[in-house]
Amino acid sequence: MQQAQVCIVGGGCVGLTLALGLAQKNISVLVLDAGKAPAPLGEQYSMRVSAISLASQQLFESLDVWPDIIASRATPYSAMDVRDADSFGKIAFDAASLDLPELGHIIENDAIRFALYEKLQAYSDVTLAFDSRYSTIHQTETDVLVTLDSGMPVMSKLLVAADGANSGVRRLFDMPLSFWDYDHHALVATVKTDLPHEHVARQVFLPTGPLAFLPLHEDNMHSIVWSTSPEHAEQLMSQDPQAFNKSLSAAIDMQCGLCEVQSDRAVFPLTMRYAQQWLKGRVVLMGDAAHTIHPLAGLGMNLGLKDAAHLINVLTNEKGEFAAHSVLRAYERTRKLDAQKHIAMMQGLKELFEGSHPAKKLIRGLGLSMVDNLGPIKNLFVKQAVGQ
Repeated sequence: MQQAQVCIVGGGCVGLTLALGLAQKNISVLVLDAGKAPAPLGEQYSMRVSAISLASQQLFESLDVWPDIIASRATPYSAMDVRDADSFGKIAFDAASLDLPELGHIIENDAIRFALYEKLQAYSDVTLAFDSRYSTIHQTETDVLVTLDSGMPVMSKLLVAADGANSGVRRLFDMPLSFWDYDHHALVATVKTDLPHEHVARQVFLPTGPLAFLPLHEDNMHSIVWSTSPEHAEQLMSQDPQAFNKSLSAAIDMQCGLCEVQSDRAVFPLTMRYAQQWLKGRVVLMGDAAHTIHPLAGLGMNLGLKDAAHLINVLTNEKGEFAAHSVLRAYERTRKLDAQKHIAMMQGLKELFEGSHPAKKLIRGLGLSMVDNLGPIKNLFVKQAVGQ
């Protein structure tokens, strides 16, 4: 029988961050994941990237894994340009005005995951079980027993579900979920532009949804996230590369010159998910297993990392019984409130910037202009954007 104080189901960025934080506090951990172990980056950019906030950077720095992460094609962005394509509204800000070296970093998810995986190799109390599935999970008042498909039993004091938006653990323990369809699909791809990005993260709100251009390691390479209607996404996917390049260049209003797609295009539906219950006995949810939101502000990964940071803190600073119910309830209450706030904020932004109604266009234009021109309001906006 394998024993660990914490069993983490899900070896993605959030699950591995939690594992590293606990391991560094001498808490034994087993990470269970049905997929393959993380691997070094290939020559081609990964299509899944994240805008890592300063708060998330500070977490990685505290875990001494940040130097390894930024060594793998991490790209700092020092300015943001947000505009509404259908009105005069625009807001722009930069790191220098905030006395910061940068606003954040655009990093391939695979780079973060591999750096965490490599760092965990040094800890003898960590077991990384990739290519492994569980067959059953049972819990008592004091323990959780996980039986792997191989037949090996794993006993732990706490099971953390970090197994993604379609969490099998969440379903297994019948933890209720609220959700709604954003009626948006996100198209992601890597594109090359005539003009350099100059370390600026750009986002334009189109009538059908937001389009983000995120700077990558090479000066004229971007990762795009185009959130749009399902019908429009299907149309964009059906276009040949030349037609798609024209559509994309027009949508971003040639801010970086002509665009040329460099990768396959992928589309996935966008759904808000919010677990009404994050804790059931000794099973707790974290990351996308607990919440998913619209990517228009790039907060999804950062929210999950905040979950991990909070859980590391409460589990390593508690007195008495390990993973006591009162400690887990405090984690649940705190993180649920933060998730609710961000879900509401994203829904409000989506509704405000969607469509071409004249009243909405006027409100958007006035609102962005007011934020851009009023220092105190703009500073609050910027601090939210960088996770401060």
